[in-house]
Amino acid sequence: MQNATKRVALVTGANKGIGFEVARLLGKAGCTVLLGARSAERGREAASQLQAEELDVLFIELDLLRAETAWHAAANVARDFERLDILVNNAGITAPGDGPPSAASLDDVRRILETNFLGTLAVTQAMLPLLRRSAAGRIVNVSSELGSITNHGDPGWKYASVRLIGYSASKAAMNMLTAQLAAELRDTSIRVNSANPGYTATDLNQHRGHQTVQQGAAEAVRLSLLPADGPTGGFFETGGSLAW
Repeated sequence: MQNATKRVALVTGANKGIGFEVARLLGKAGCTVLLGARSAERGREAASQLQAEELDVLFIELDLLRAETAWHAAANVARDFERLDILVNNAGITAPGDGPPSAASLDDVRRILETNFLGTLAVTQAMLPLLRRSAAGRIVNVSSELGSITNHGDPGWKYASVRLIGYSASKAAMNMLTAQLAAELRDTSIRVNSANPGYTATDLNQHRGHQTVQQGAAEAVRLSLLPADGPTGGFFETGGSLAW
């Protein structure tokens, strides 16, 4: 059995990019971090990198397209830790056939939604009983301002020309998960929020983003470590709250 006083955090898609940095920062904050990745080789390599920094990080297999890995991971967390304190739903994909509603590949849109939303929902459902055992559970859904319906209705918005129906719809769906789950858990100690990392240079955008991964990870980490009186059911970025 592990140290019962340390917070236990699970970060999905944590072998690289924002997820890797979230794992690092939560480790530096004193958490035991379960580094979720679909590739065992890449996941173990990433965990080893953080272990070399003397952080308490362990690899755990999680493939958002294989729901059975979420239930198997939950069983392992229950066995080894008895609870989960923090869940950061970071894993997500884009696809080359995504684009405007009139032309996007249905197959690619379906794959994005199955991964980013349904896969995230599966992980959340599997881990929720463990989060209920925490004295202060935290769920952070790493979303995107591209998931804001309000923003897409504003022709003056800085990303008004970006039309990615699959990716944007998947993040809007994640925001709905945040809003509904926060309402469902309102009478518990669990806080559920969405985090917009901002346009961060990662593999997801071929490193075109203008932010560093440290900047992109900051809000997800802040929401992961909220105090007991912290907000729930909100959509936040480093600069403040965002409109749904």
